[in-house]
Amino acid sequence: MTTLSDPPKDQGFRLSQLIYDTRYRSITIQVVAMLAFMLIAAFLIRNTIINLSALGKDINFGFLSSRAAYDINQQIIPYTSDDPHWRAALVGLLNTLLIAILGCTLATVIGVVAGVLRLSKNWLTAKIMTVYVESFRNIPVLLWILAFMAVLSEGLPAPRAFRGEDAAASMWFWDSVAVTNRGTYVPAPVWGSGSSVVVIAFLLSLLGIWAFGKWSNRHFEETGQHLPNFWIKLGILIVPSVLVYFIMGRPISLSYPELKGFNFDGGLHLRNSMLALWLALSFYTGSFIAEIVRSGILAISKGQTEAAFALGLRPSWTMNLVILPQALRVIIPPLISQYLNLTKNSSLALAVGYMDLRSTLGGTTLNTTGRELECMLLMMLIYLIVSLIISSGMNIYNKSVKLKER
Repeated sequence: MTTLSDPPKDQGFRLSQLIYDTRYRSITIQVVAMLAFMLIAAFLIRNTIINLSALGKDINFGFLSSRAAYDINQQIIPYTSDDPHWRAALVGLLNTLLIAILGCTLATVIGVVAGVLRLSKNWLTAKIMTVYVESFRNIPVLLWILAFMAVLSEGLPAPRAFRGEDAAASMWFWDSVAVTNRGTYVPAPVWGSGSSVVVIAFLLSLLGIWAFGKWSNRHFEETGQHLPNFWIKLGILIVPSVLVYFIMGRPISLSYPELKGFNFDGGLHLRNSMLALWLALSFYTGSFIAEIVRSGILAISKGQTEAAFALGLRPSWTMNLVILPQALRVIIPPLISQYLNLTKNSSLALAVGYMDLRSTLGGTTLNTTGRELECMLLMMLIYLIVSLIISSGMNIYNKSVKLKER
């Protein structure tokens, strides 16, 4: 006859449970790891303070309010050499963000187009895209930046080539854009009284496009009716802004570049350093995005395409409405890494003389003030915050396109 023994009585908590009891072991490991990290960090900070004291230095960020005393060639906001170092760092940060936004946008367009065309049934088109992808992603991006800078500086005409009746070079787009070896000159907006109302109307139009897109998707899911979204969104974007523009008396005008003396005057000057950095980072990152897009499309079952064709959908509709929405779930996670890489690779701007955050705060300011540690800490913190913002925004978008499960 089998007898059941009494369950063991609770003997209380013992220190050995921190190692041998699975209920406490994970907490123990985390606490030990945290303590080790704090000890190492405290040692490094203490060692740094002692070494700085031995050199007669202290950690002080007061240099940010002192006069910068250097110029920045590419500016988004007004800046002079009499401004403090913090404003110089702000100008450099805005230049970095400008390259990041323009680069991510152009790289996405290039990557999507190249990724789709690599799967084309046209042999020549597919091979050309293959050559582009393999060439750009297997050569260091710094070399591409220098190559684009060399092409823009040496391959384009000088401003004097635009002078005279039999000029060797001519301006583009009805004499409004001048592409020279000193940079590209484009029309610049001149903001008059009431221009803010036009800008607000334009921003509201963008909000209206977003709201219409959400409603259109719901309408399509409920009724199956496909609306001409492109033309409707284009109308929402253009019509209200144009109406407000004329109602307010055309408060926004354009300043066109004109050849005066030895160079162009007026308009907006886009320096070759900025263009070279933007194009090189865009094409380089676009080659990686192309492979991400191609792999995302190939991850979708061919049955989806066949079913769409069986329903009578055209190839363009099949790609836009069936394949790409499903492929986004595969594309977006690695796409986030490419956006972060492009943003951080913009620190190579120093190679072509573009004054970004690395060139201002981590370059001239660092050298003139002698505050190496403070400048490096600030620069690392700013890059960390920017990267976290990009990652968080893309993760929110990734959650919105993920497959909703019950």
